[in-house]
Amino acid sequence: MTIATILGAKGRDVATVGPDATVGEIVADLTTRRIGAVLVLQADAVVGVVSERDVVRGLAAHQTAVLALRASDVMTSPVITIAPGDSVAKAMELMTDRRIRHLPVLDHGRLVGLVSIGDLVKQRIADAEREALALKDYIASG
Repeated sequence: MTIATILGAKGRDVATVGPDATVGEIVADLTTRRIGAVLVLQADAVVGVVSERDVVRGLAAHQTAVLALRASDVMTSPVITIAPGDSVAKAMELMTDRRIRHLPVLDHGRLVGLVSIGDLVKQRIADAEREALALKDYIASG
C-alpha cells in the first residue's frame, strides 16, 4: 500500500499558511477545520509545519503572547517529507522515529498532499480487516 493510495481515498486538500501568519490565525484555522497541523509555504516550497504541539510549546514559552507570534517563530523546520510512491510502512516508521504526526507528500519537490498518523492507522486497520475476512472465507470454504 502506497501513500498515493491513501491520498486517492482521503483527497489532496492541504491547509497552508504563509510564514507571516499569526499563531492566533493558525489556531482559528486548526479549530475551524478540525485538523492538527498546517503547512507553512513560502514561494510554493514547504518551509515548516505548525502543529498543535508547536502551539503548546509556544504557549509554555510565551504564554498568551504566543498568539501574536508568526508561523515562522513556532514552526517545526526542516520538514520531514514523503513521496507518493513510498509505502505506508515507511511513513509509519518515519513518524515513529521522528516523533511526528504529519508528513507532507512531495512529488518531485511539489506539494501534492499531507498524511497524518490517523490516516495511516485507518488504512492499516482496513487492510487487517480485509485480510482477516479473506482468511475467514478461505477457511470456511476449505
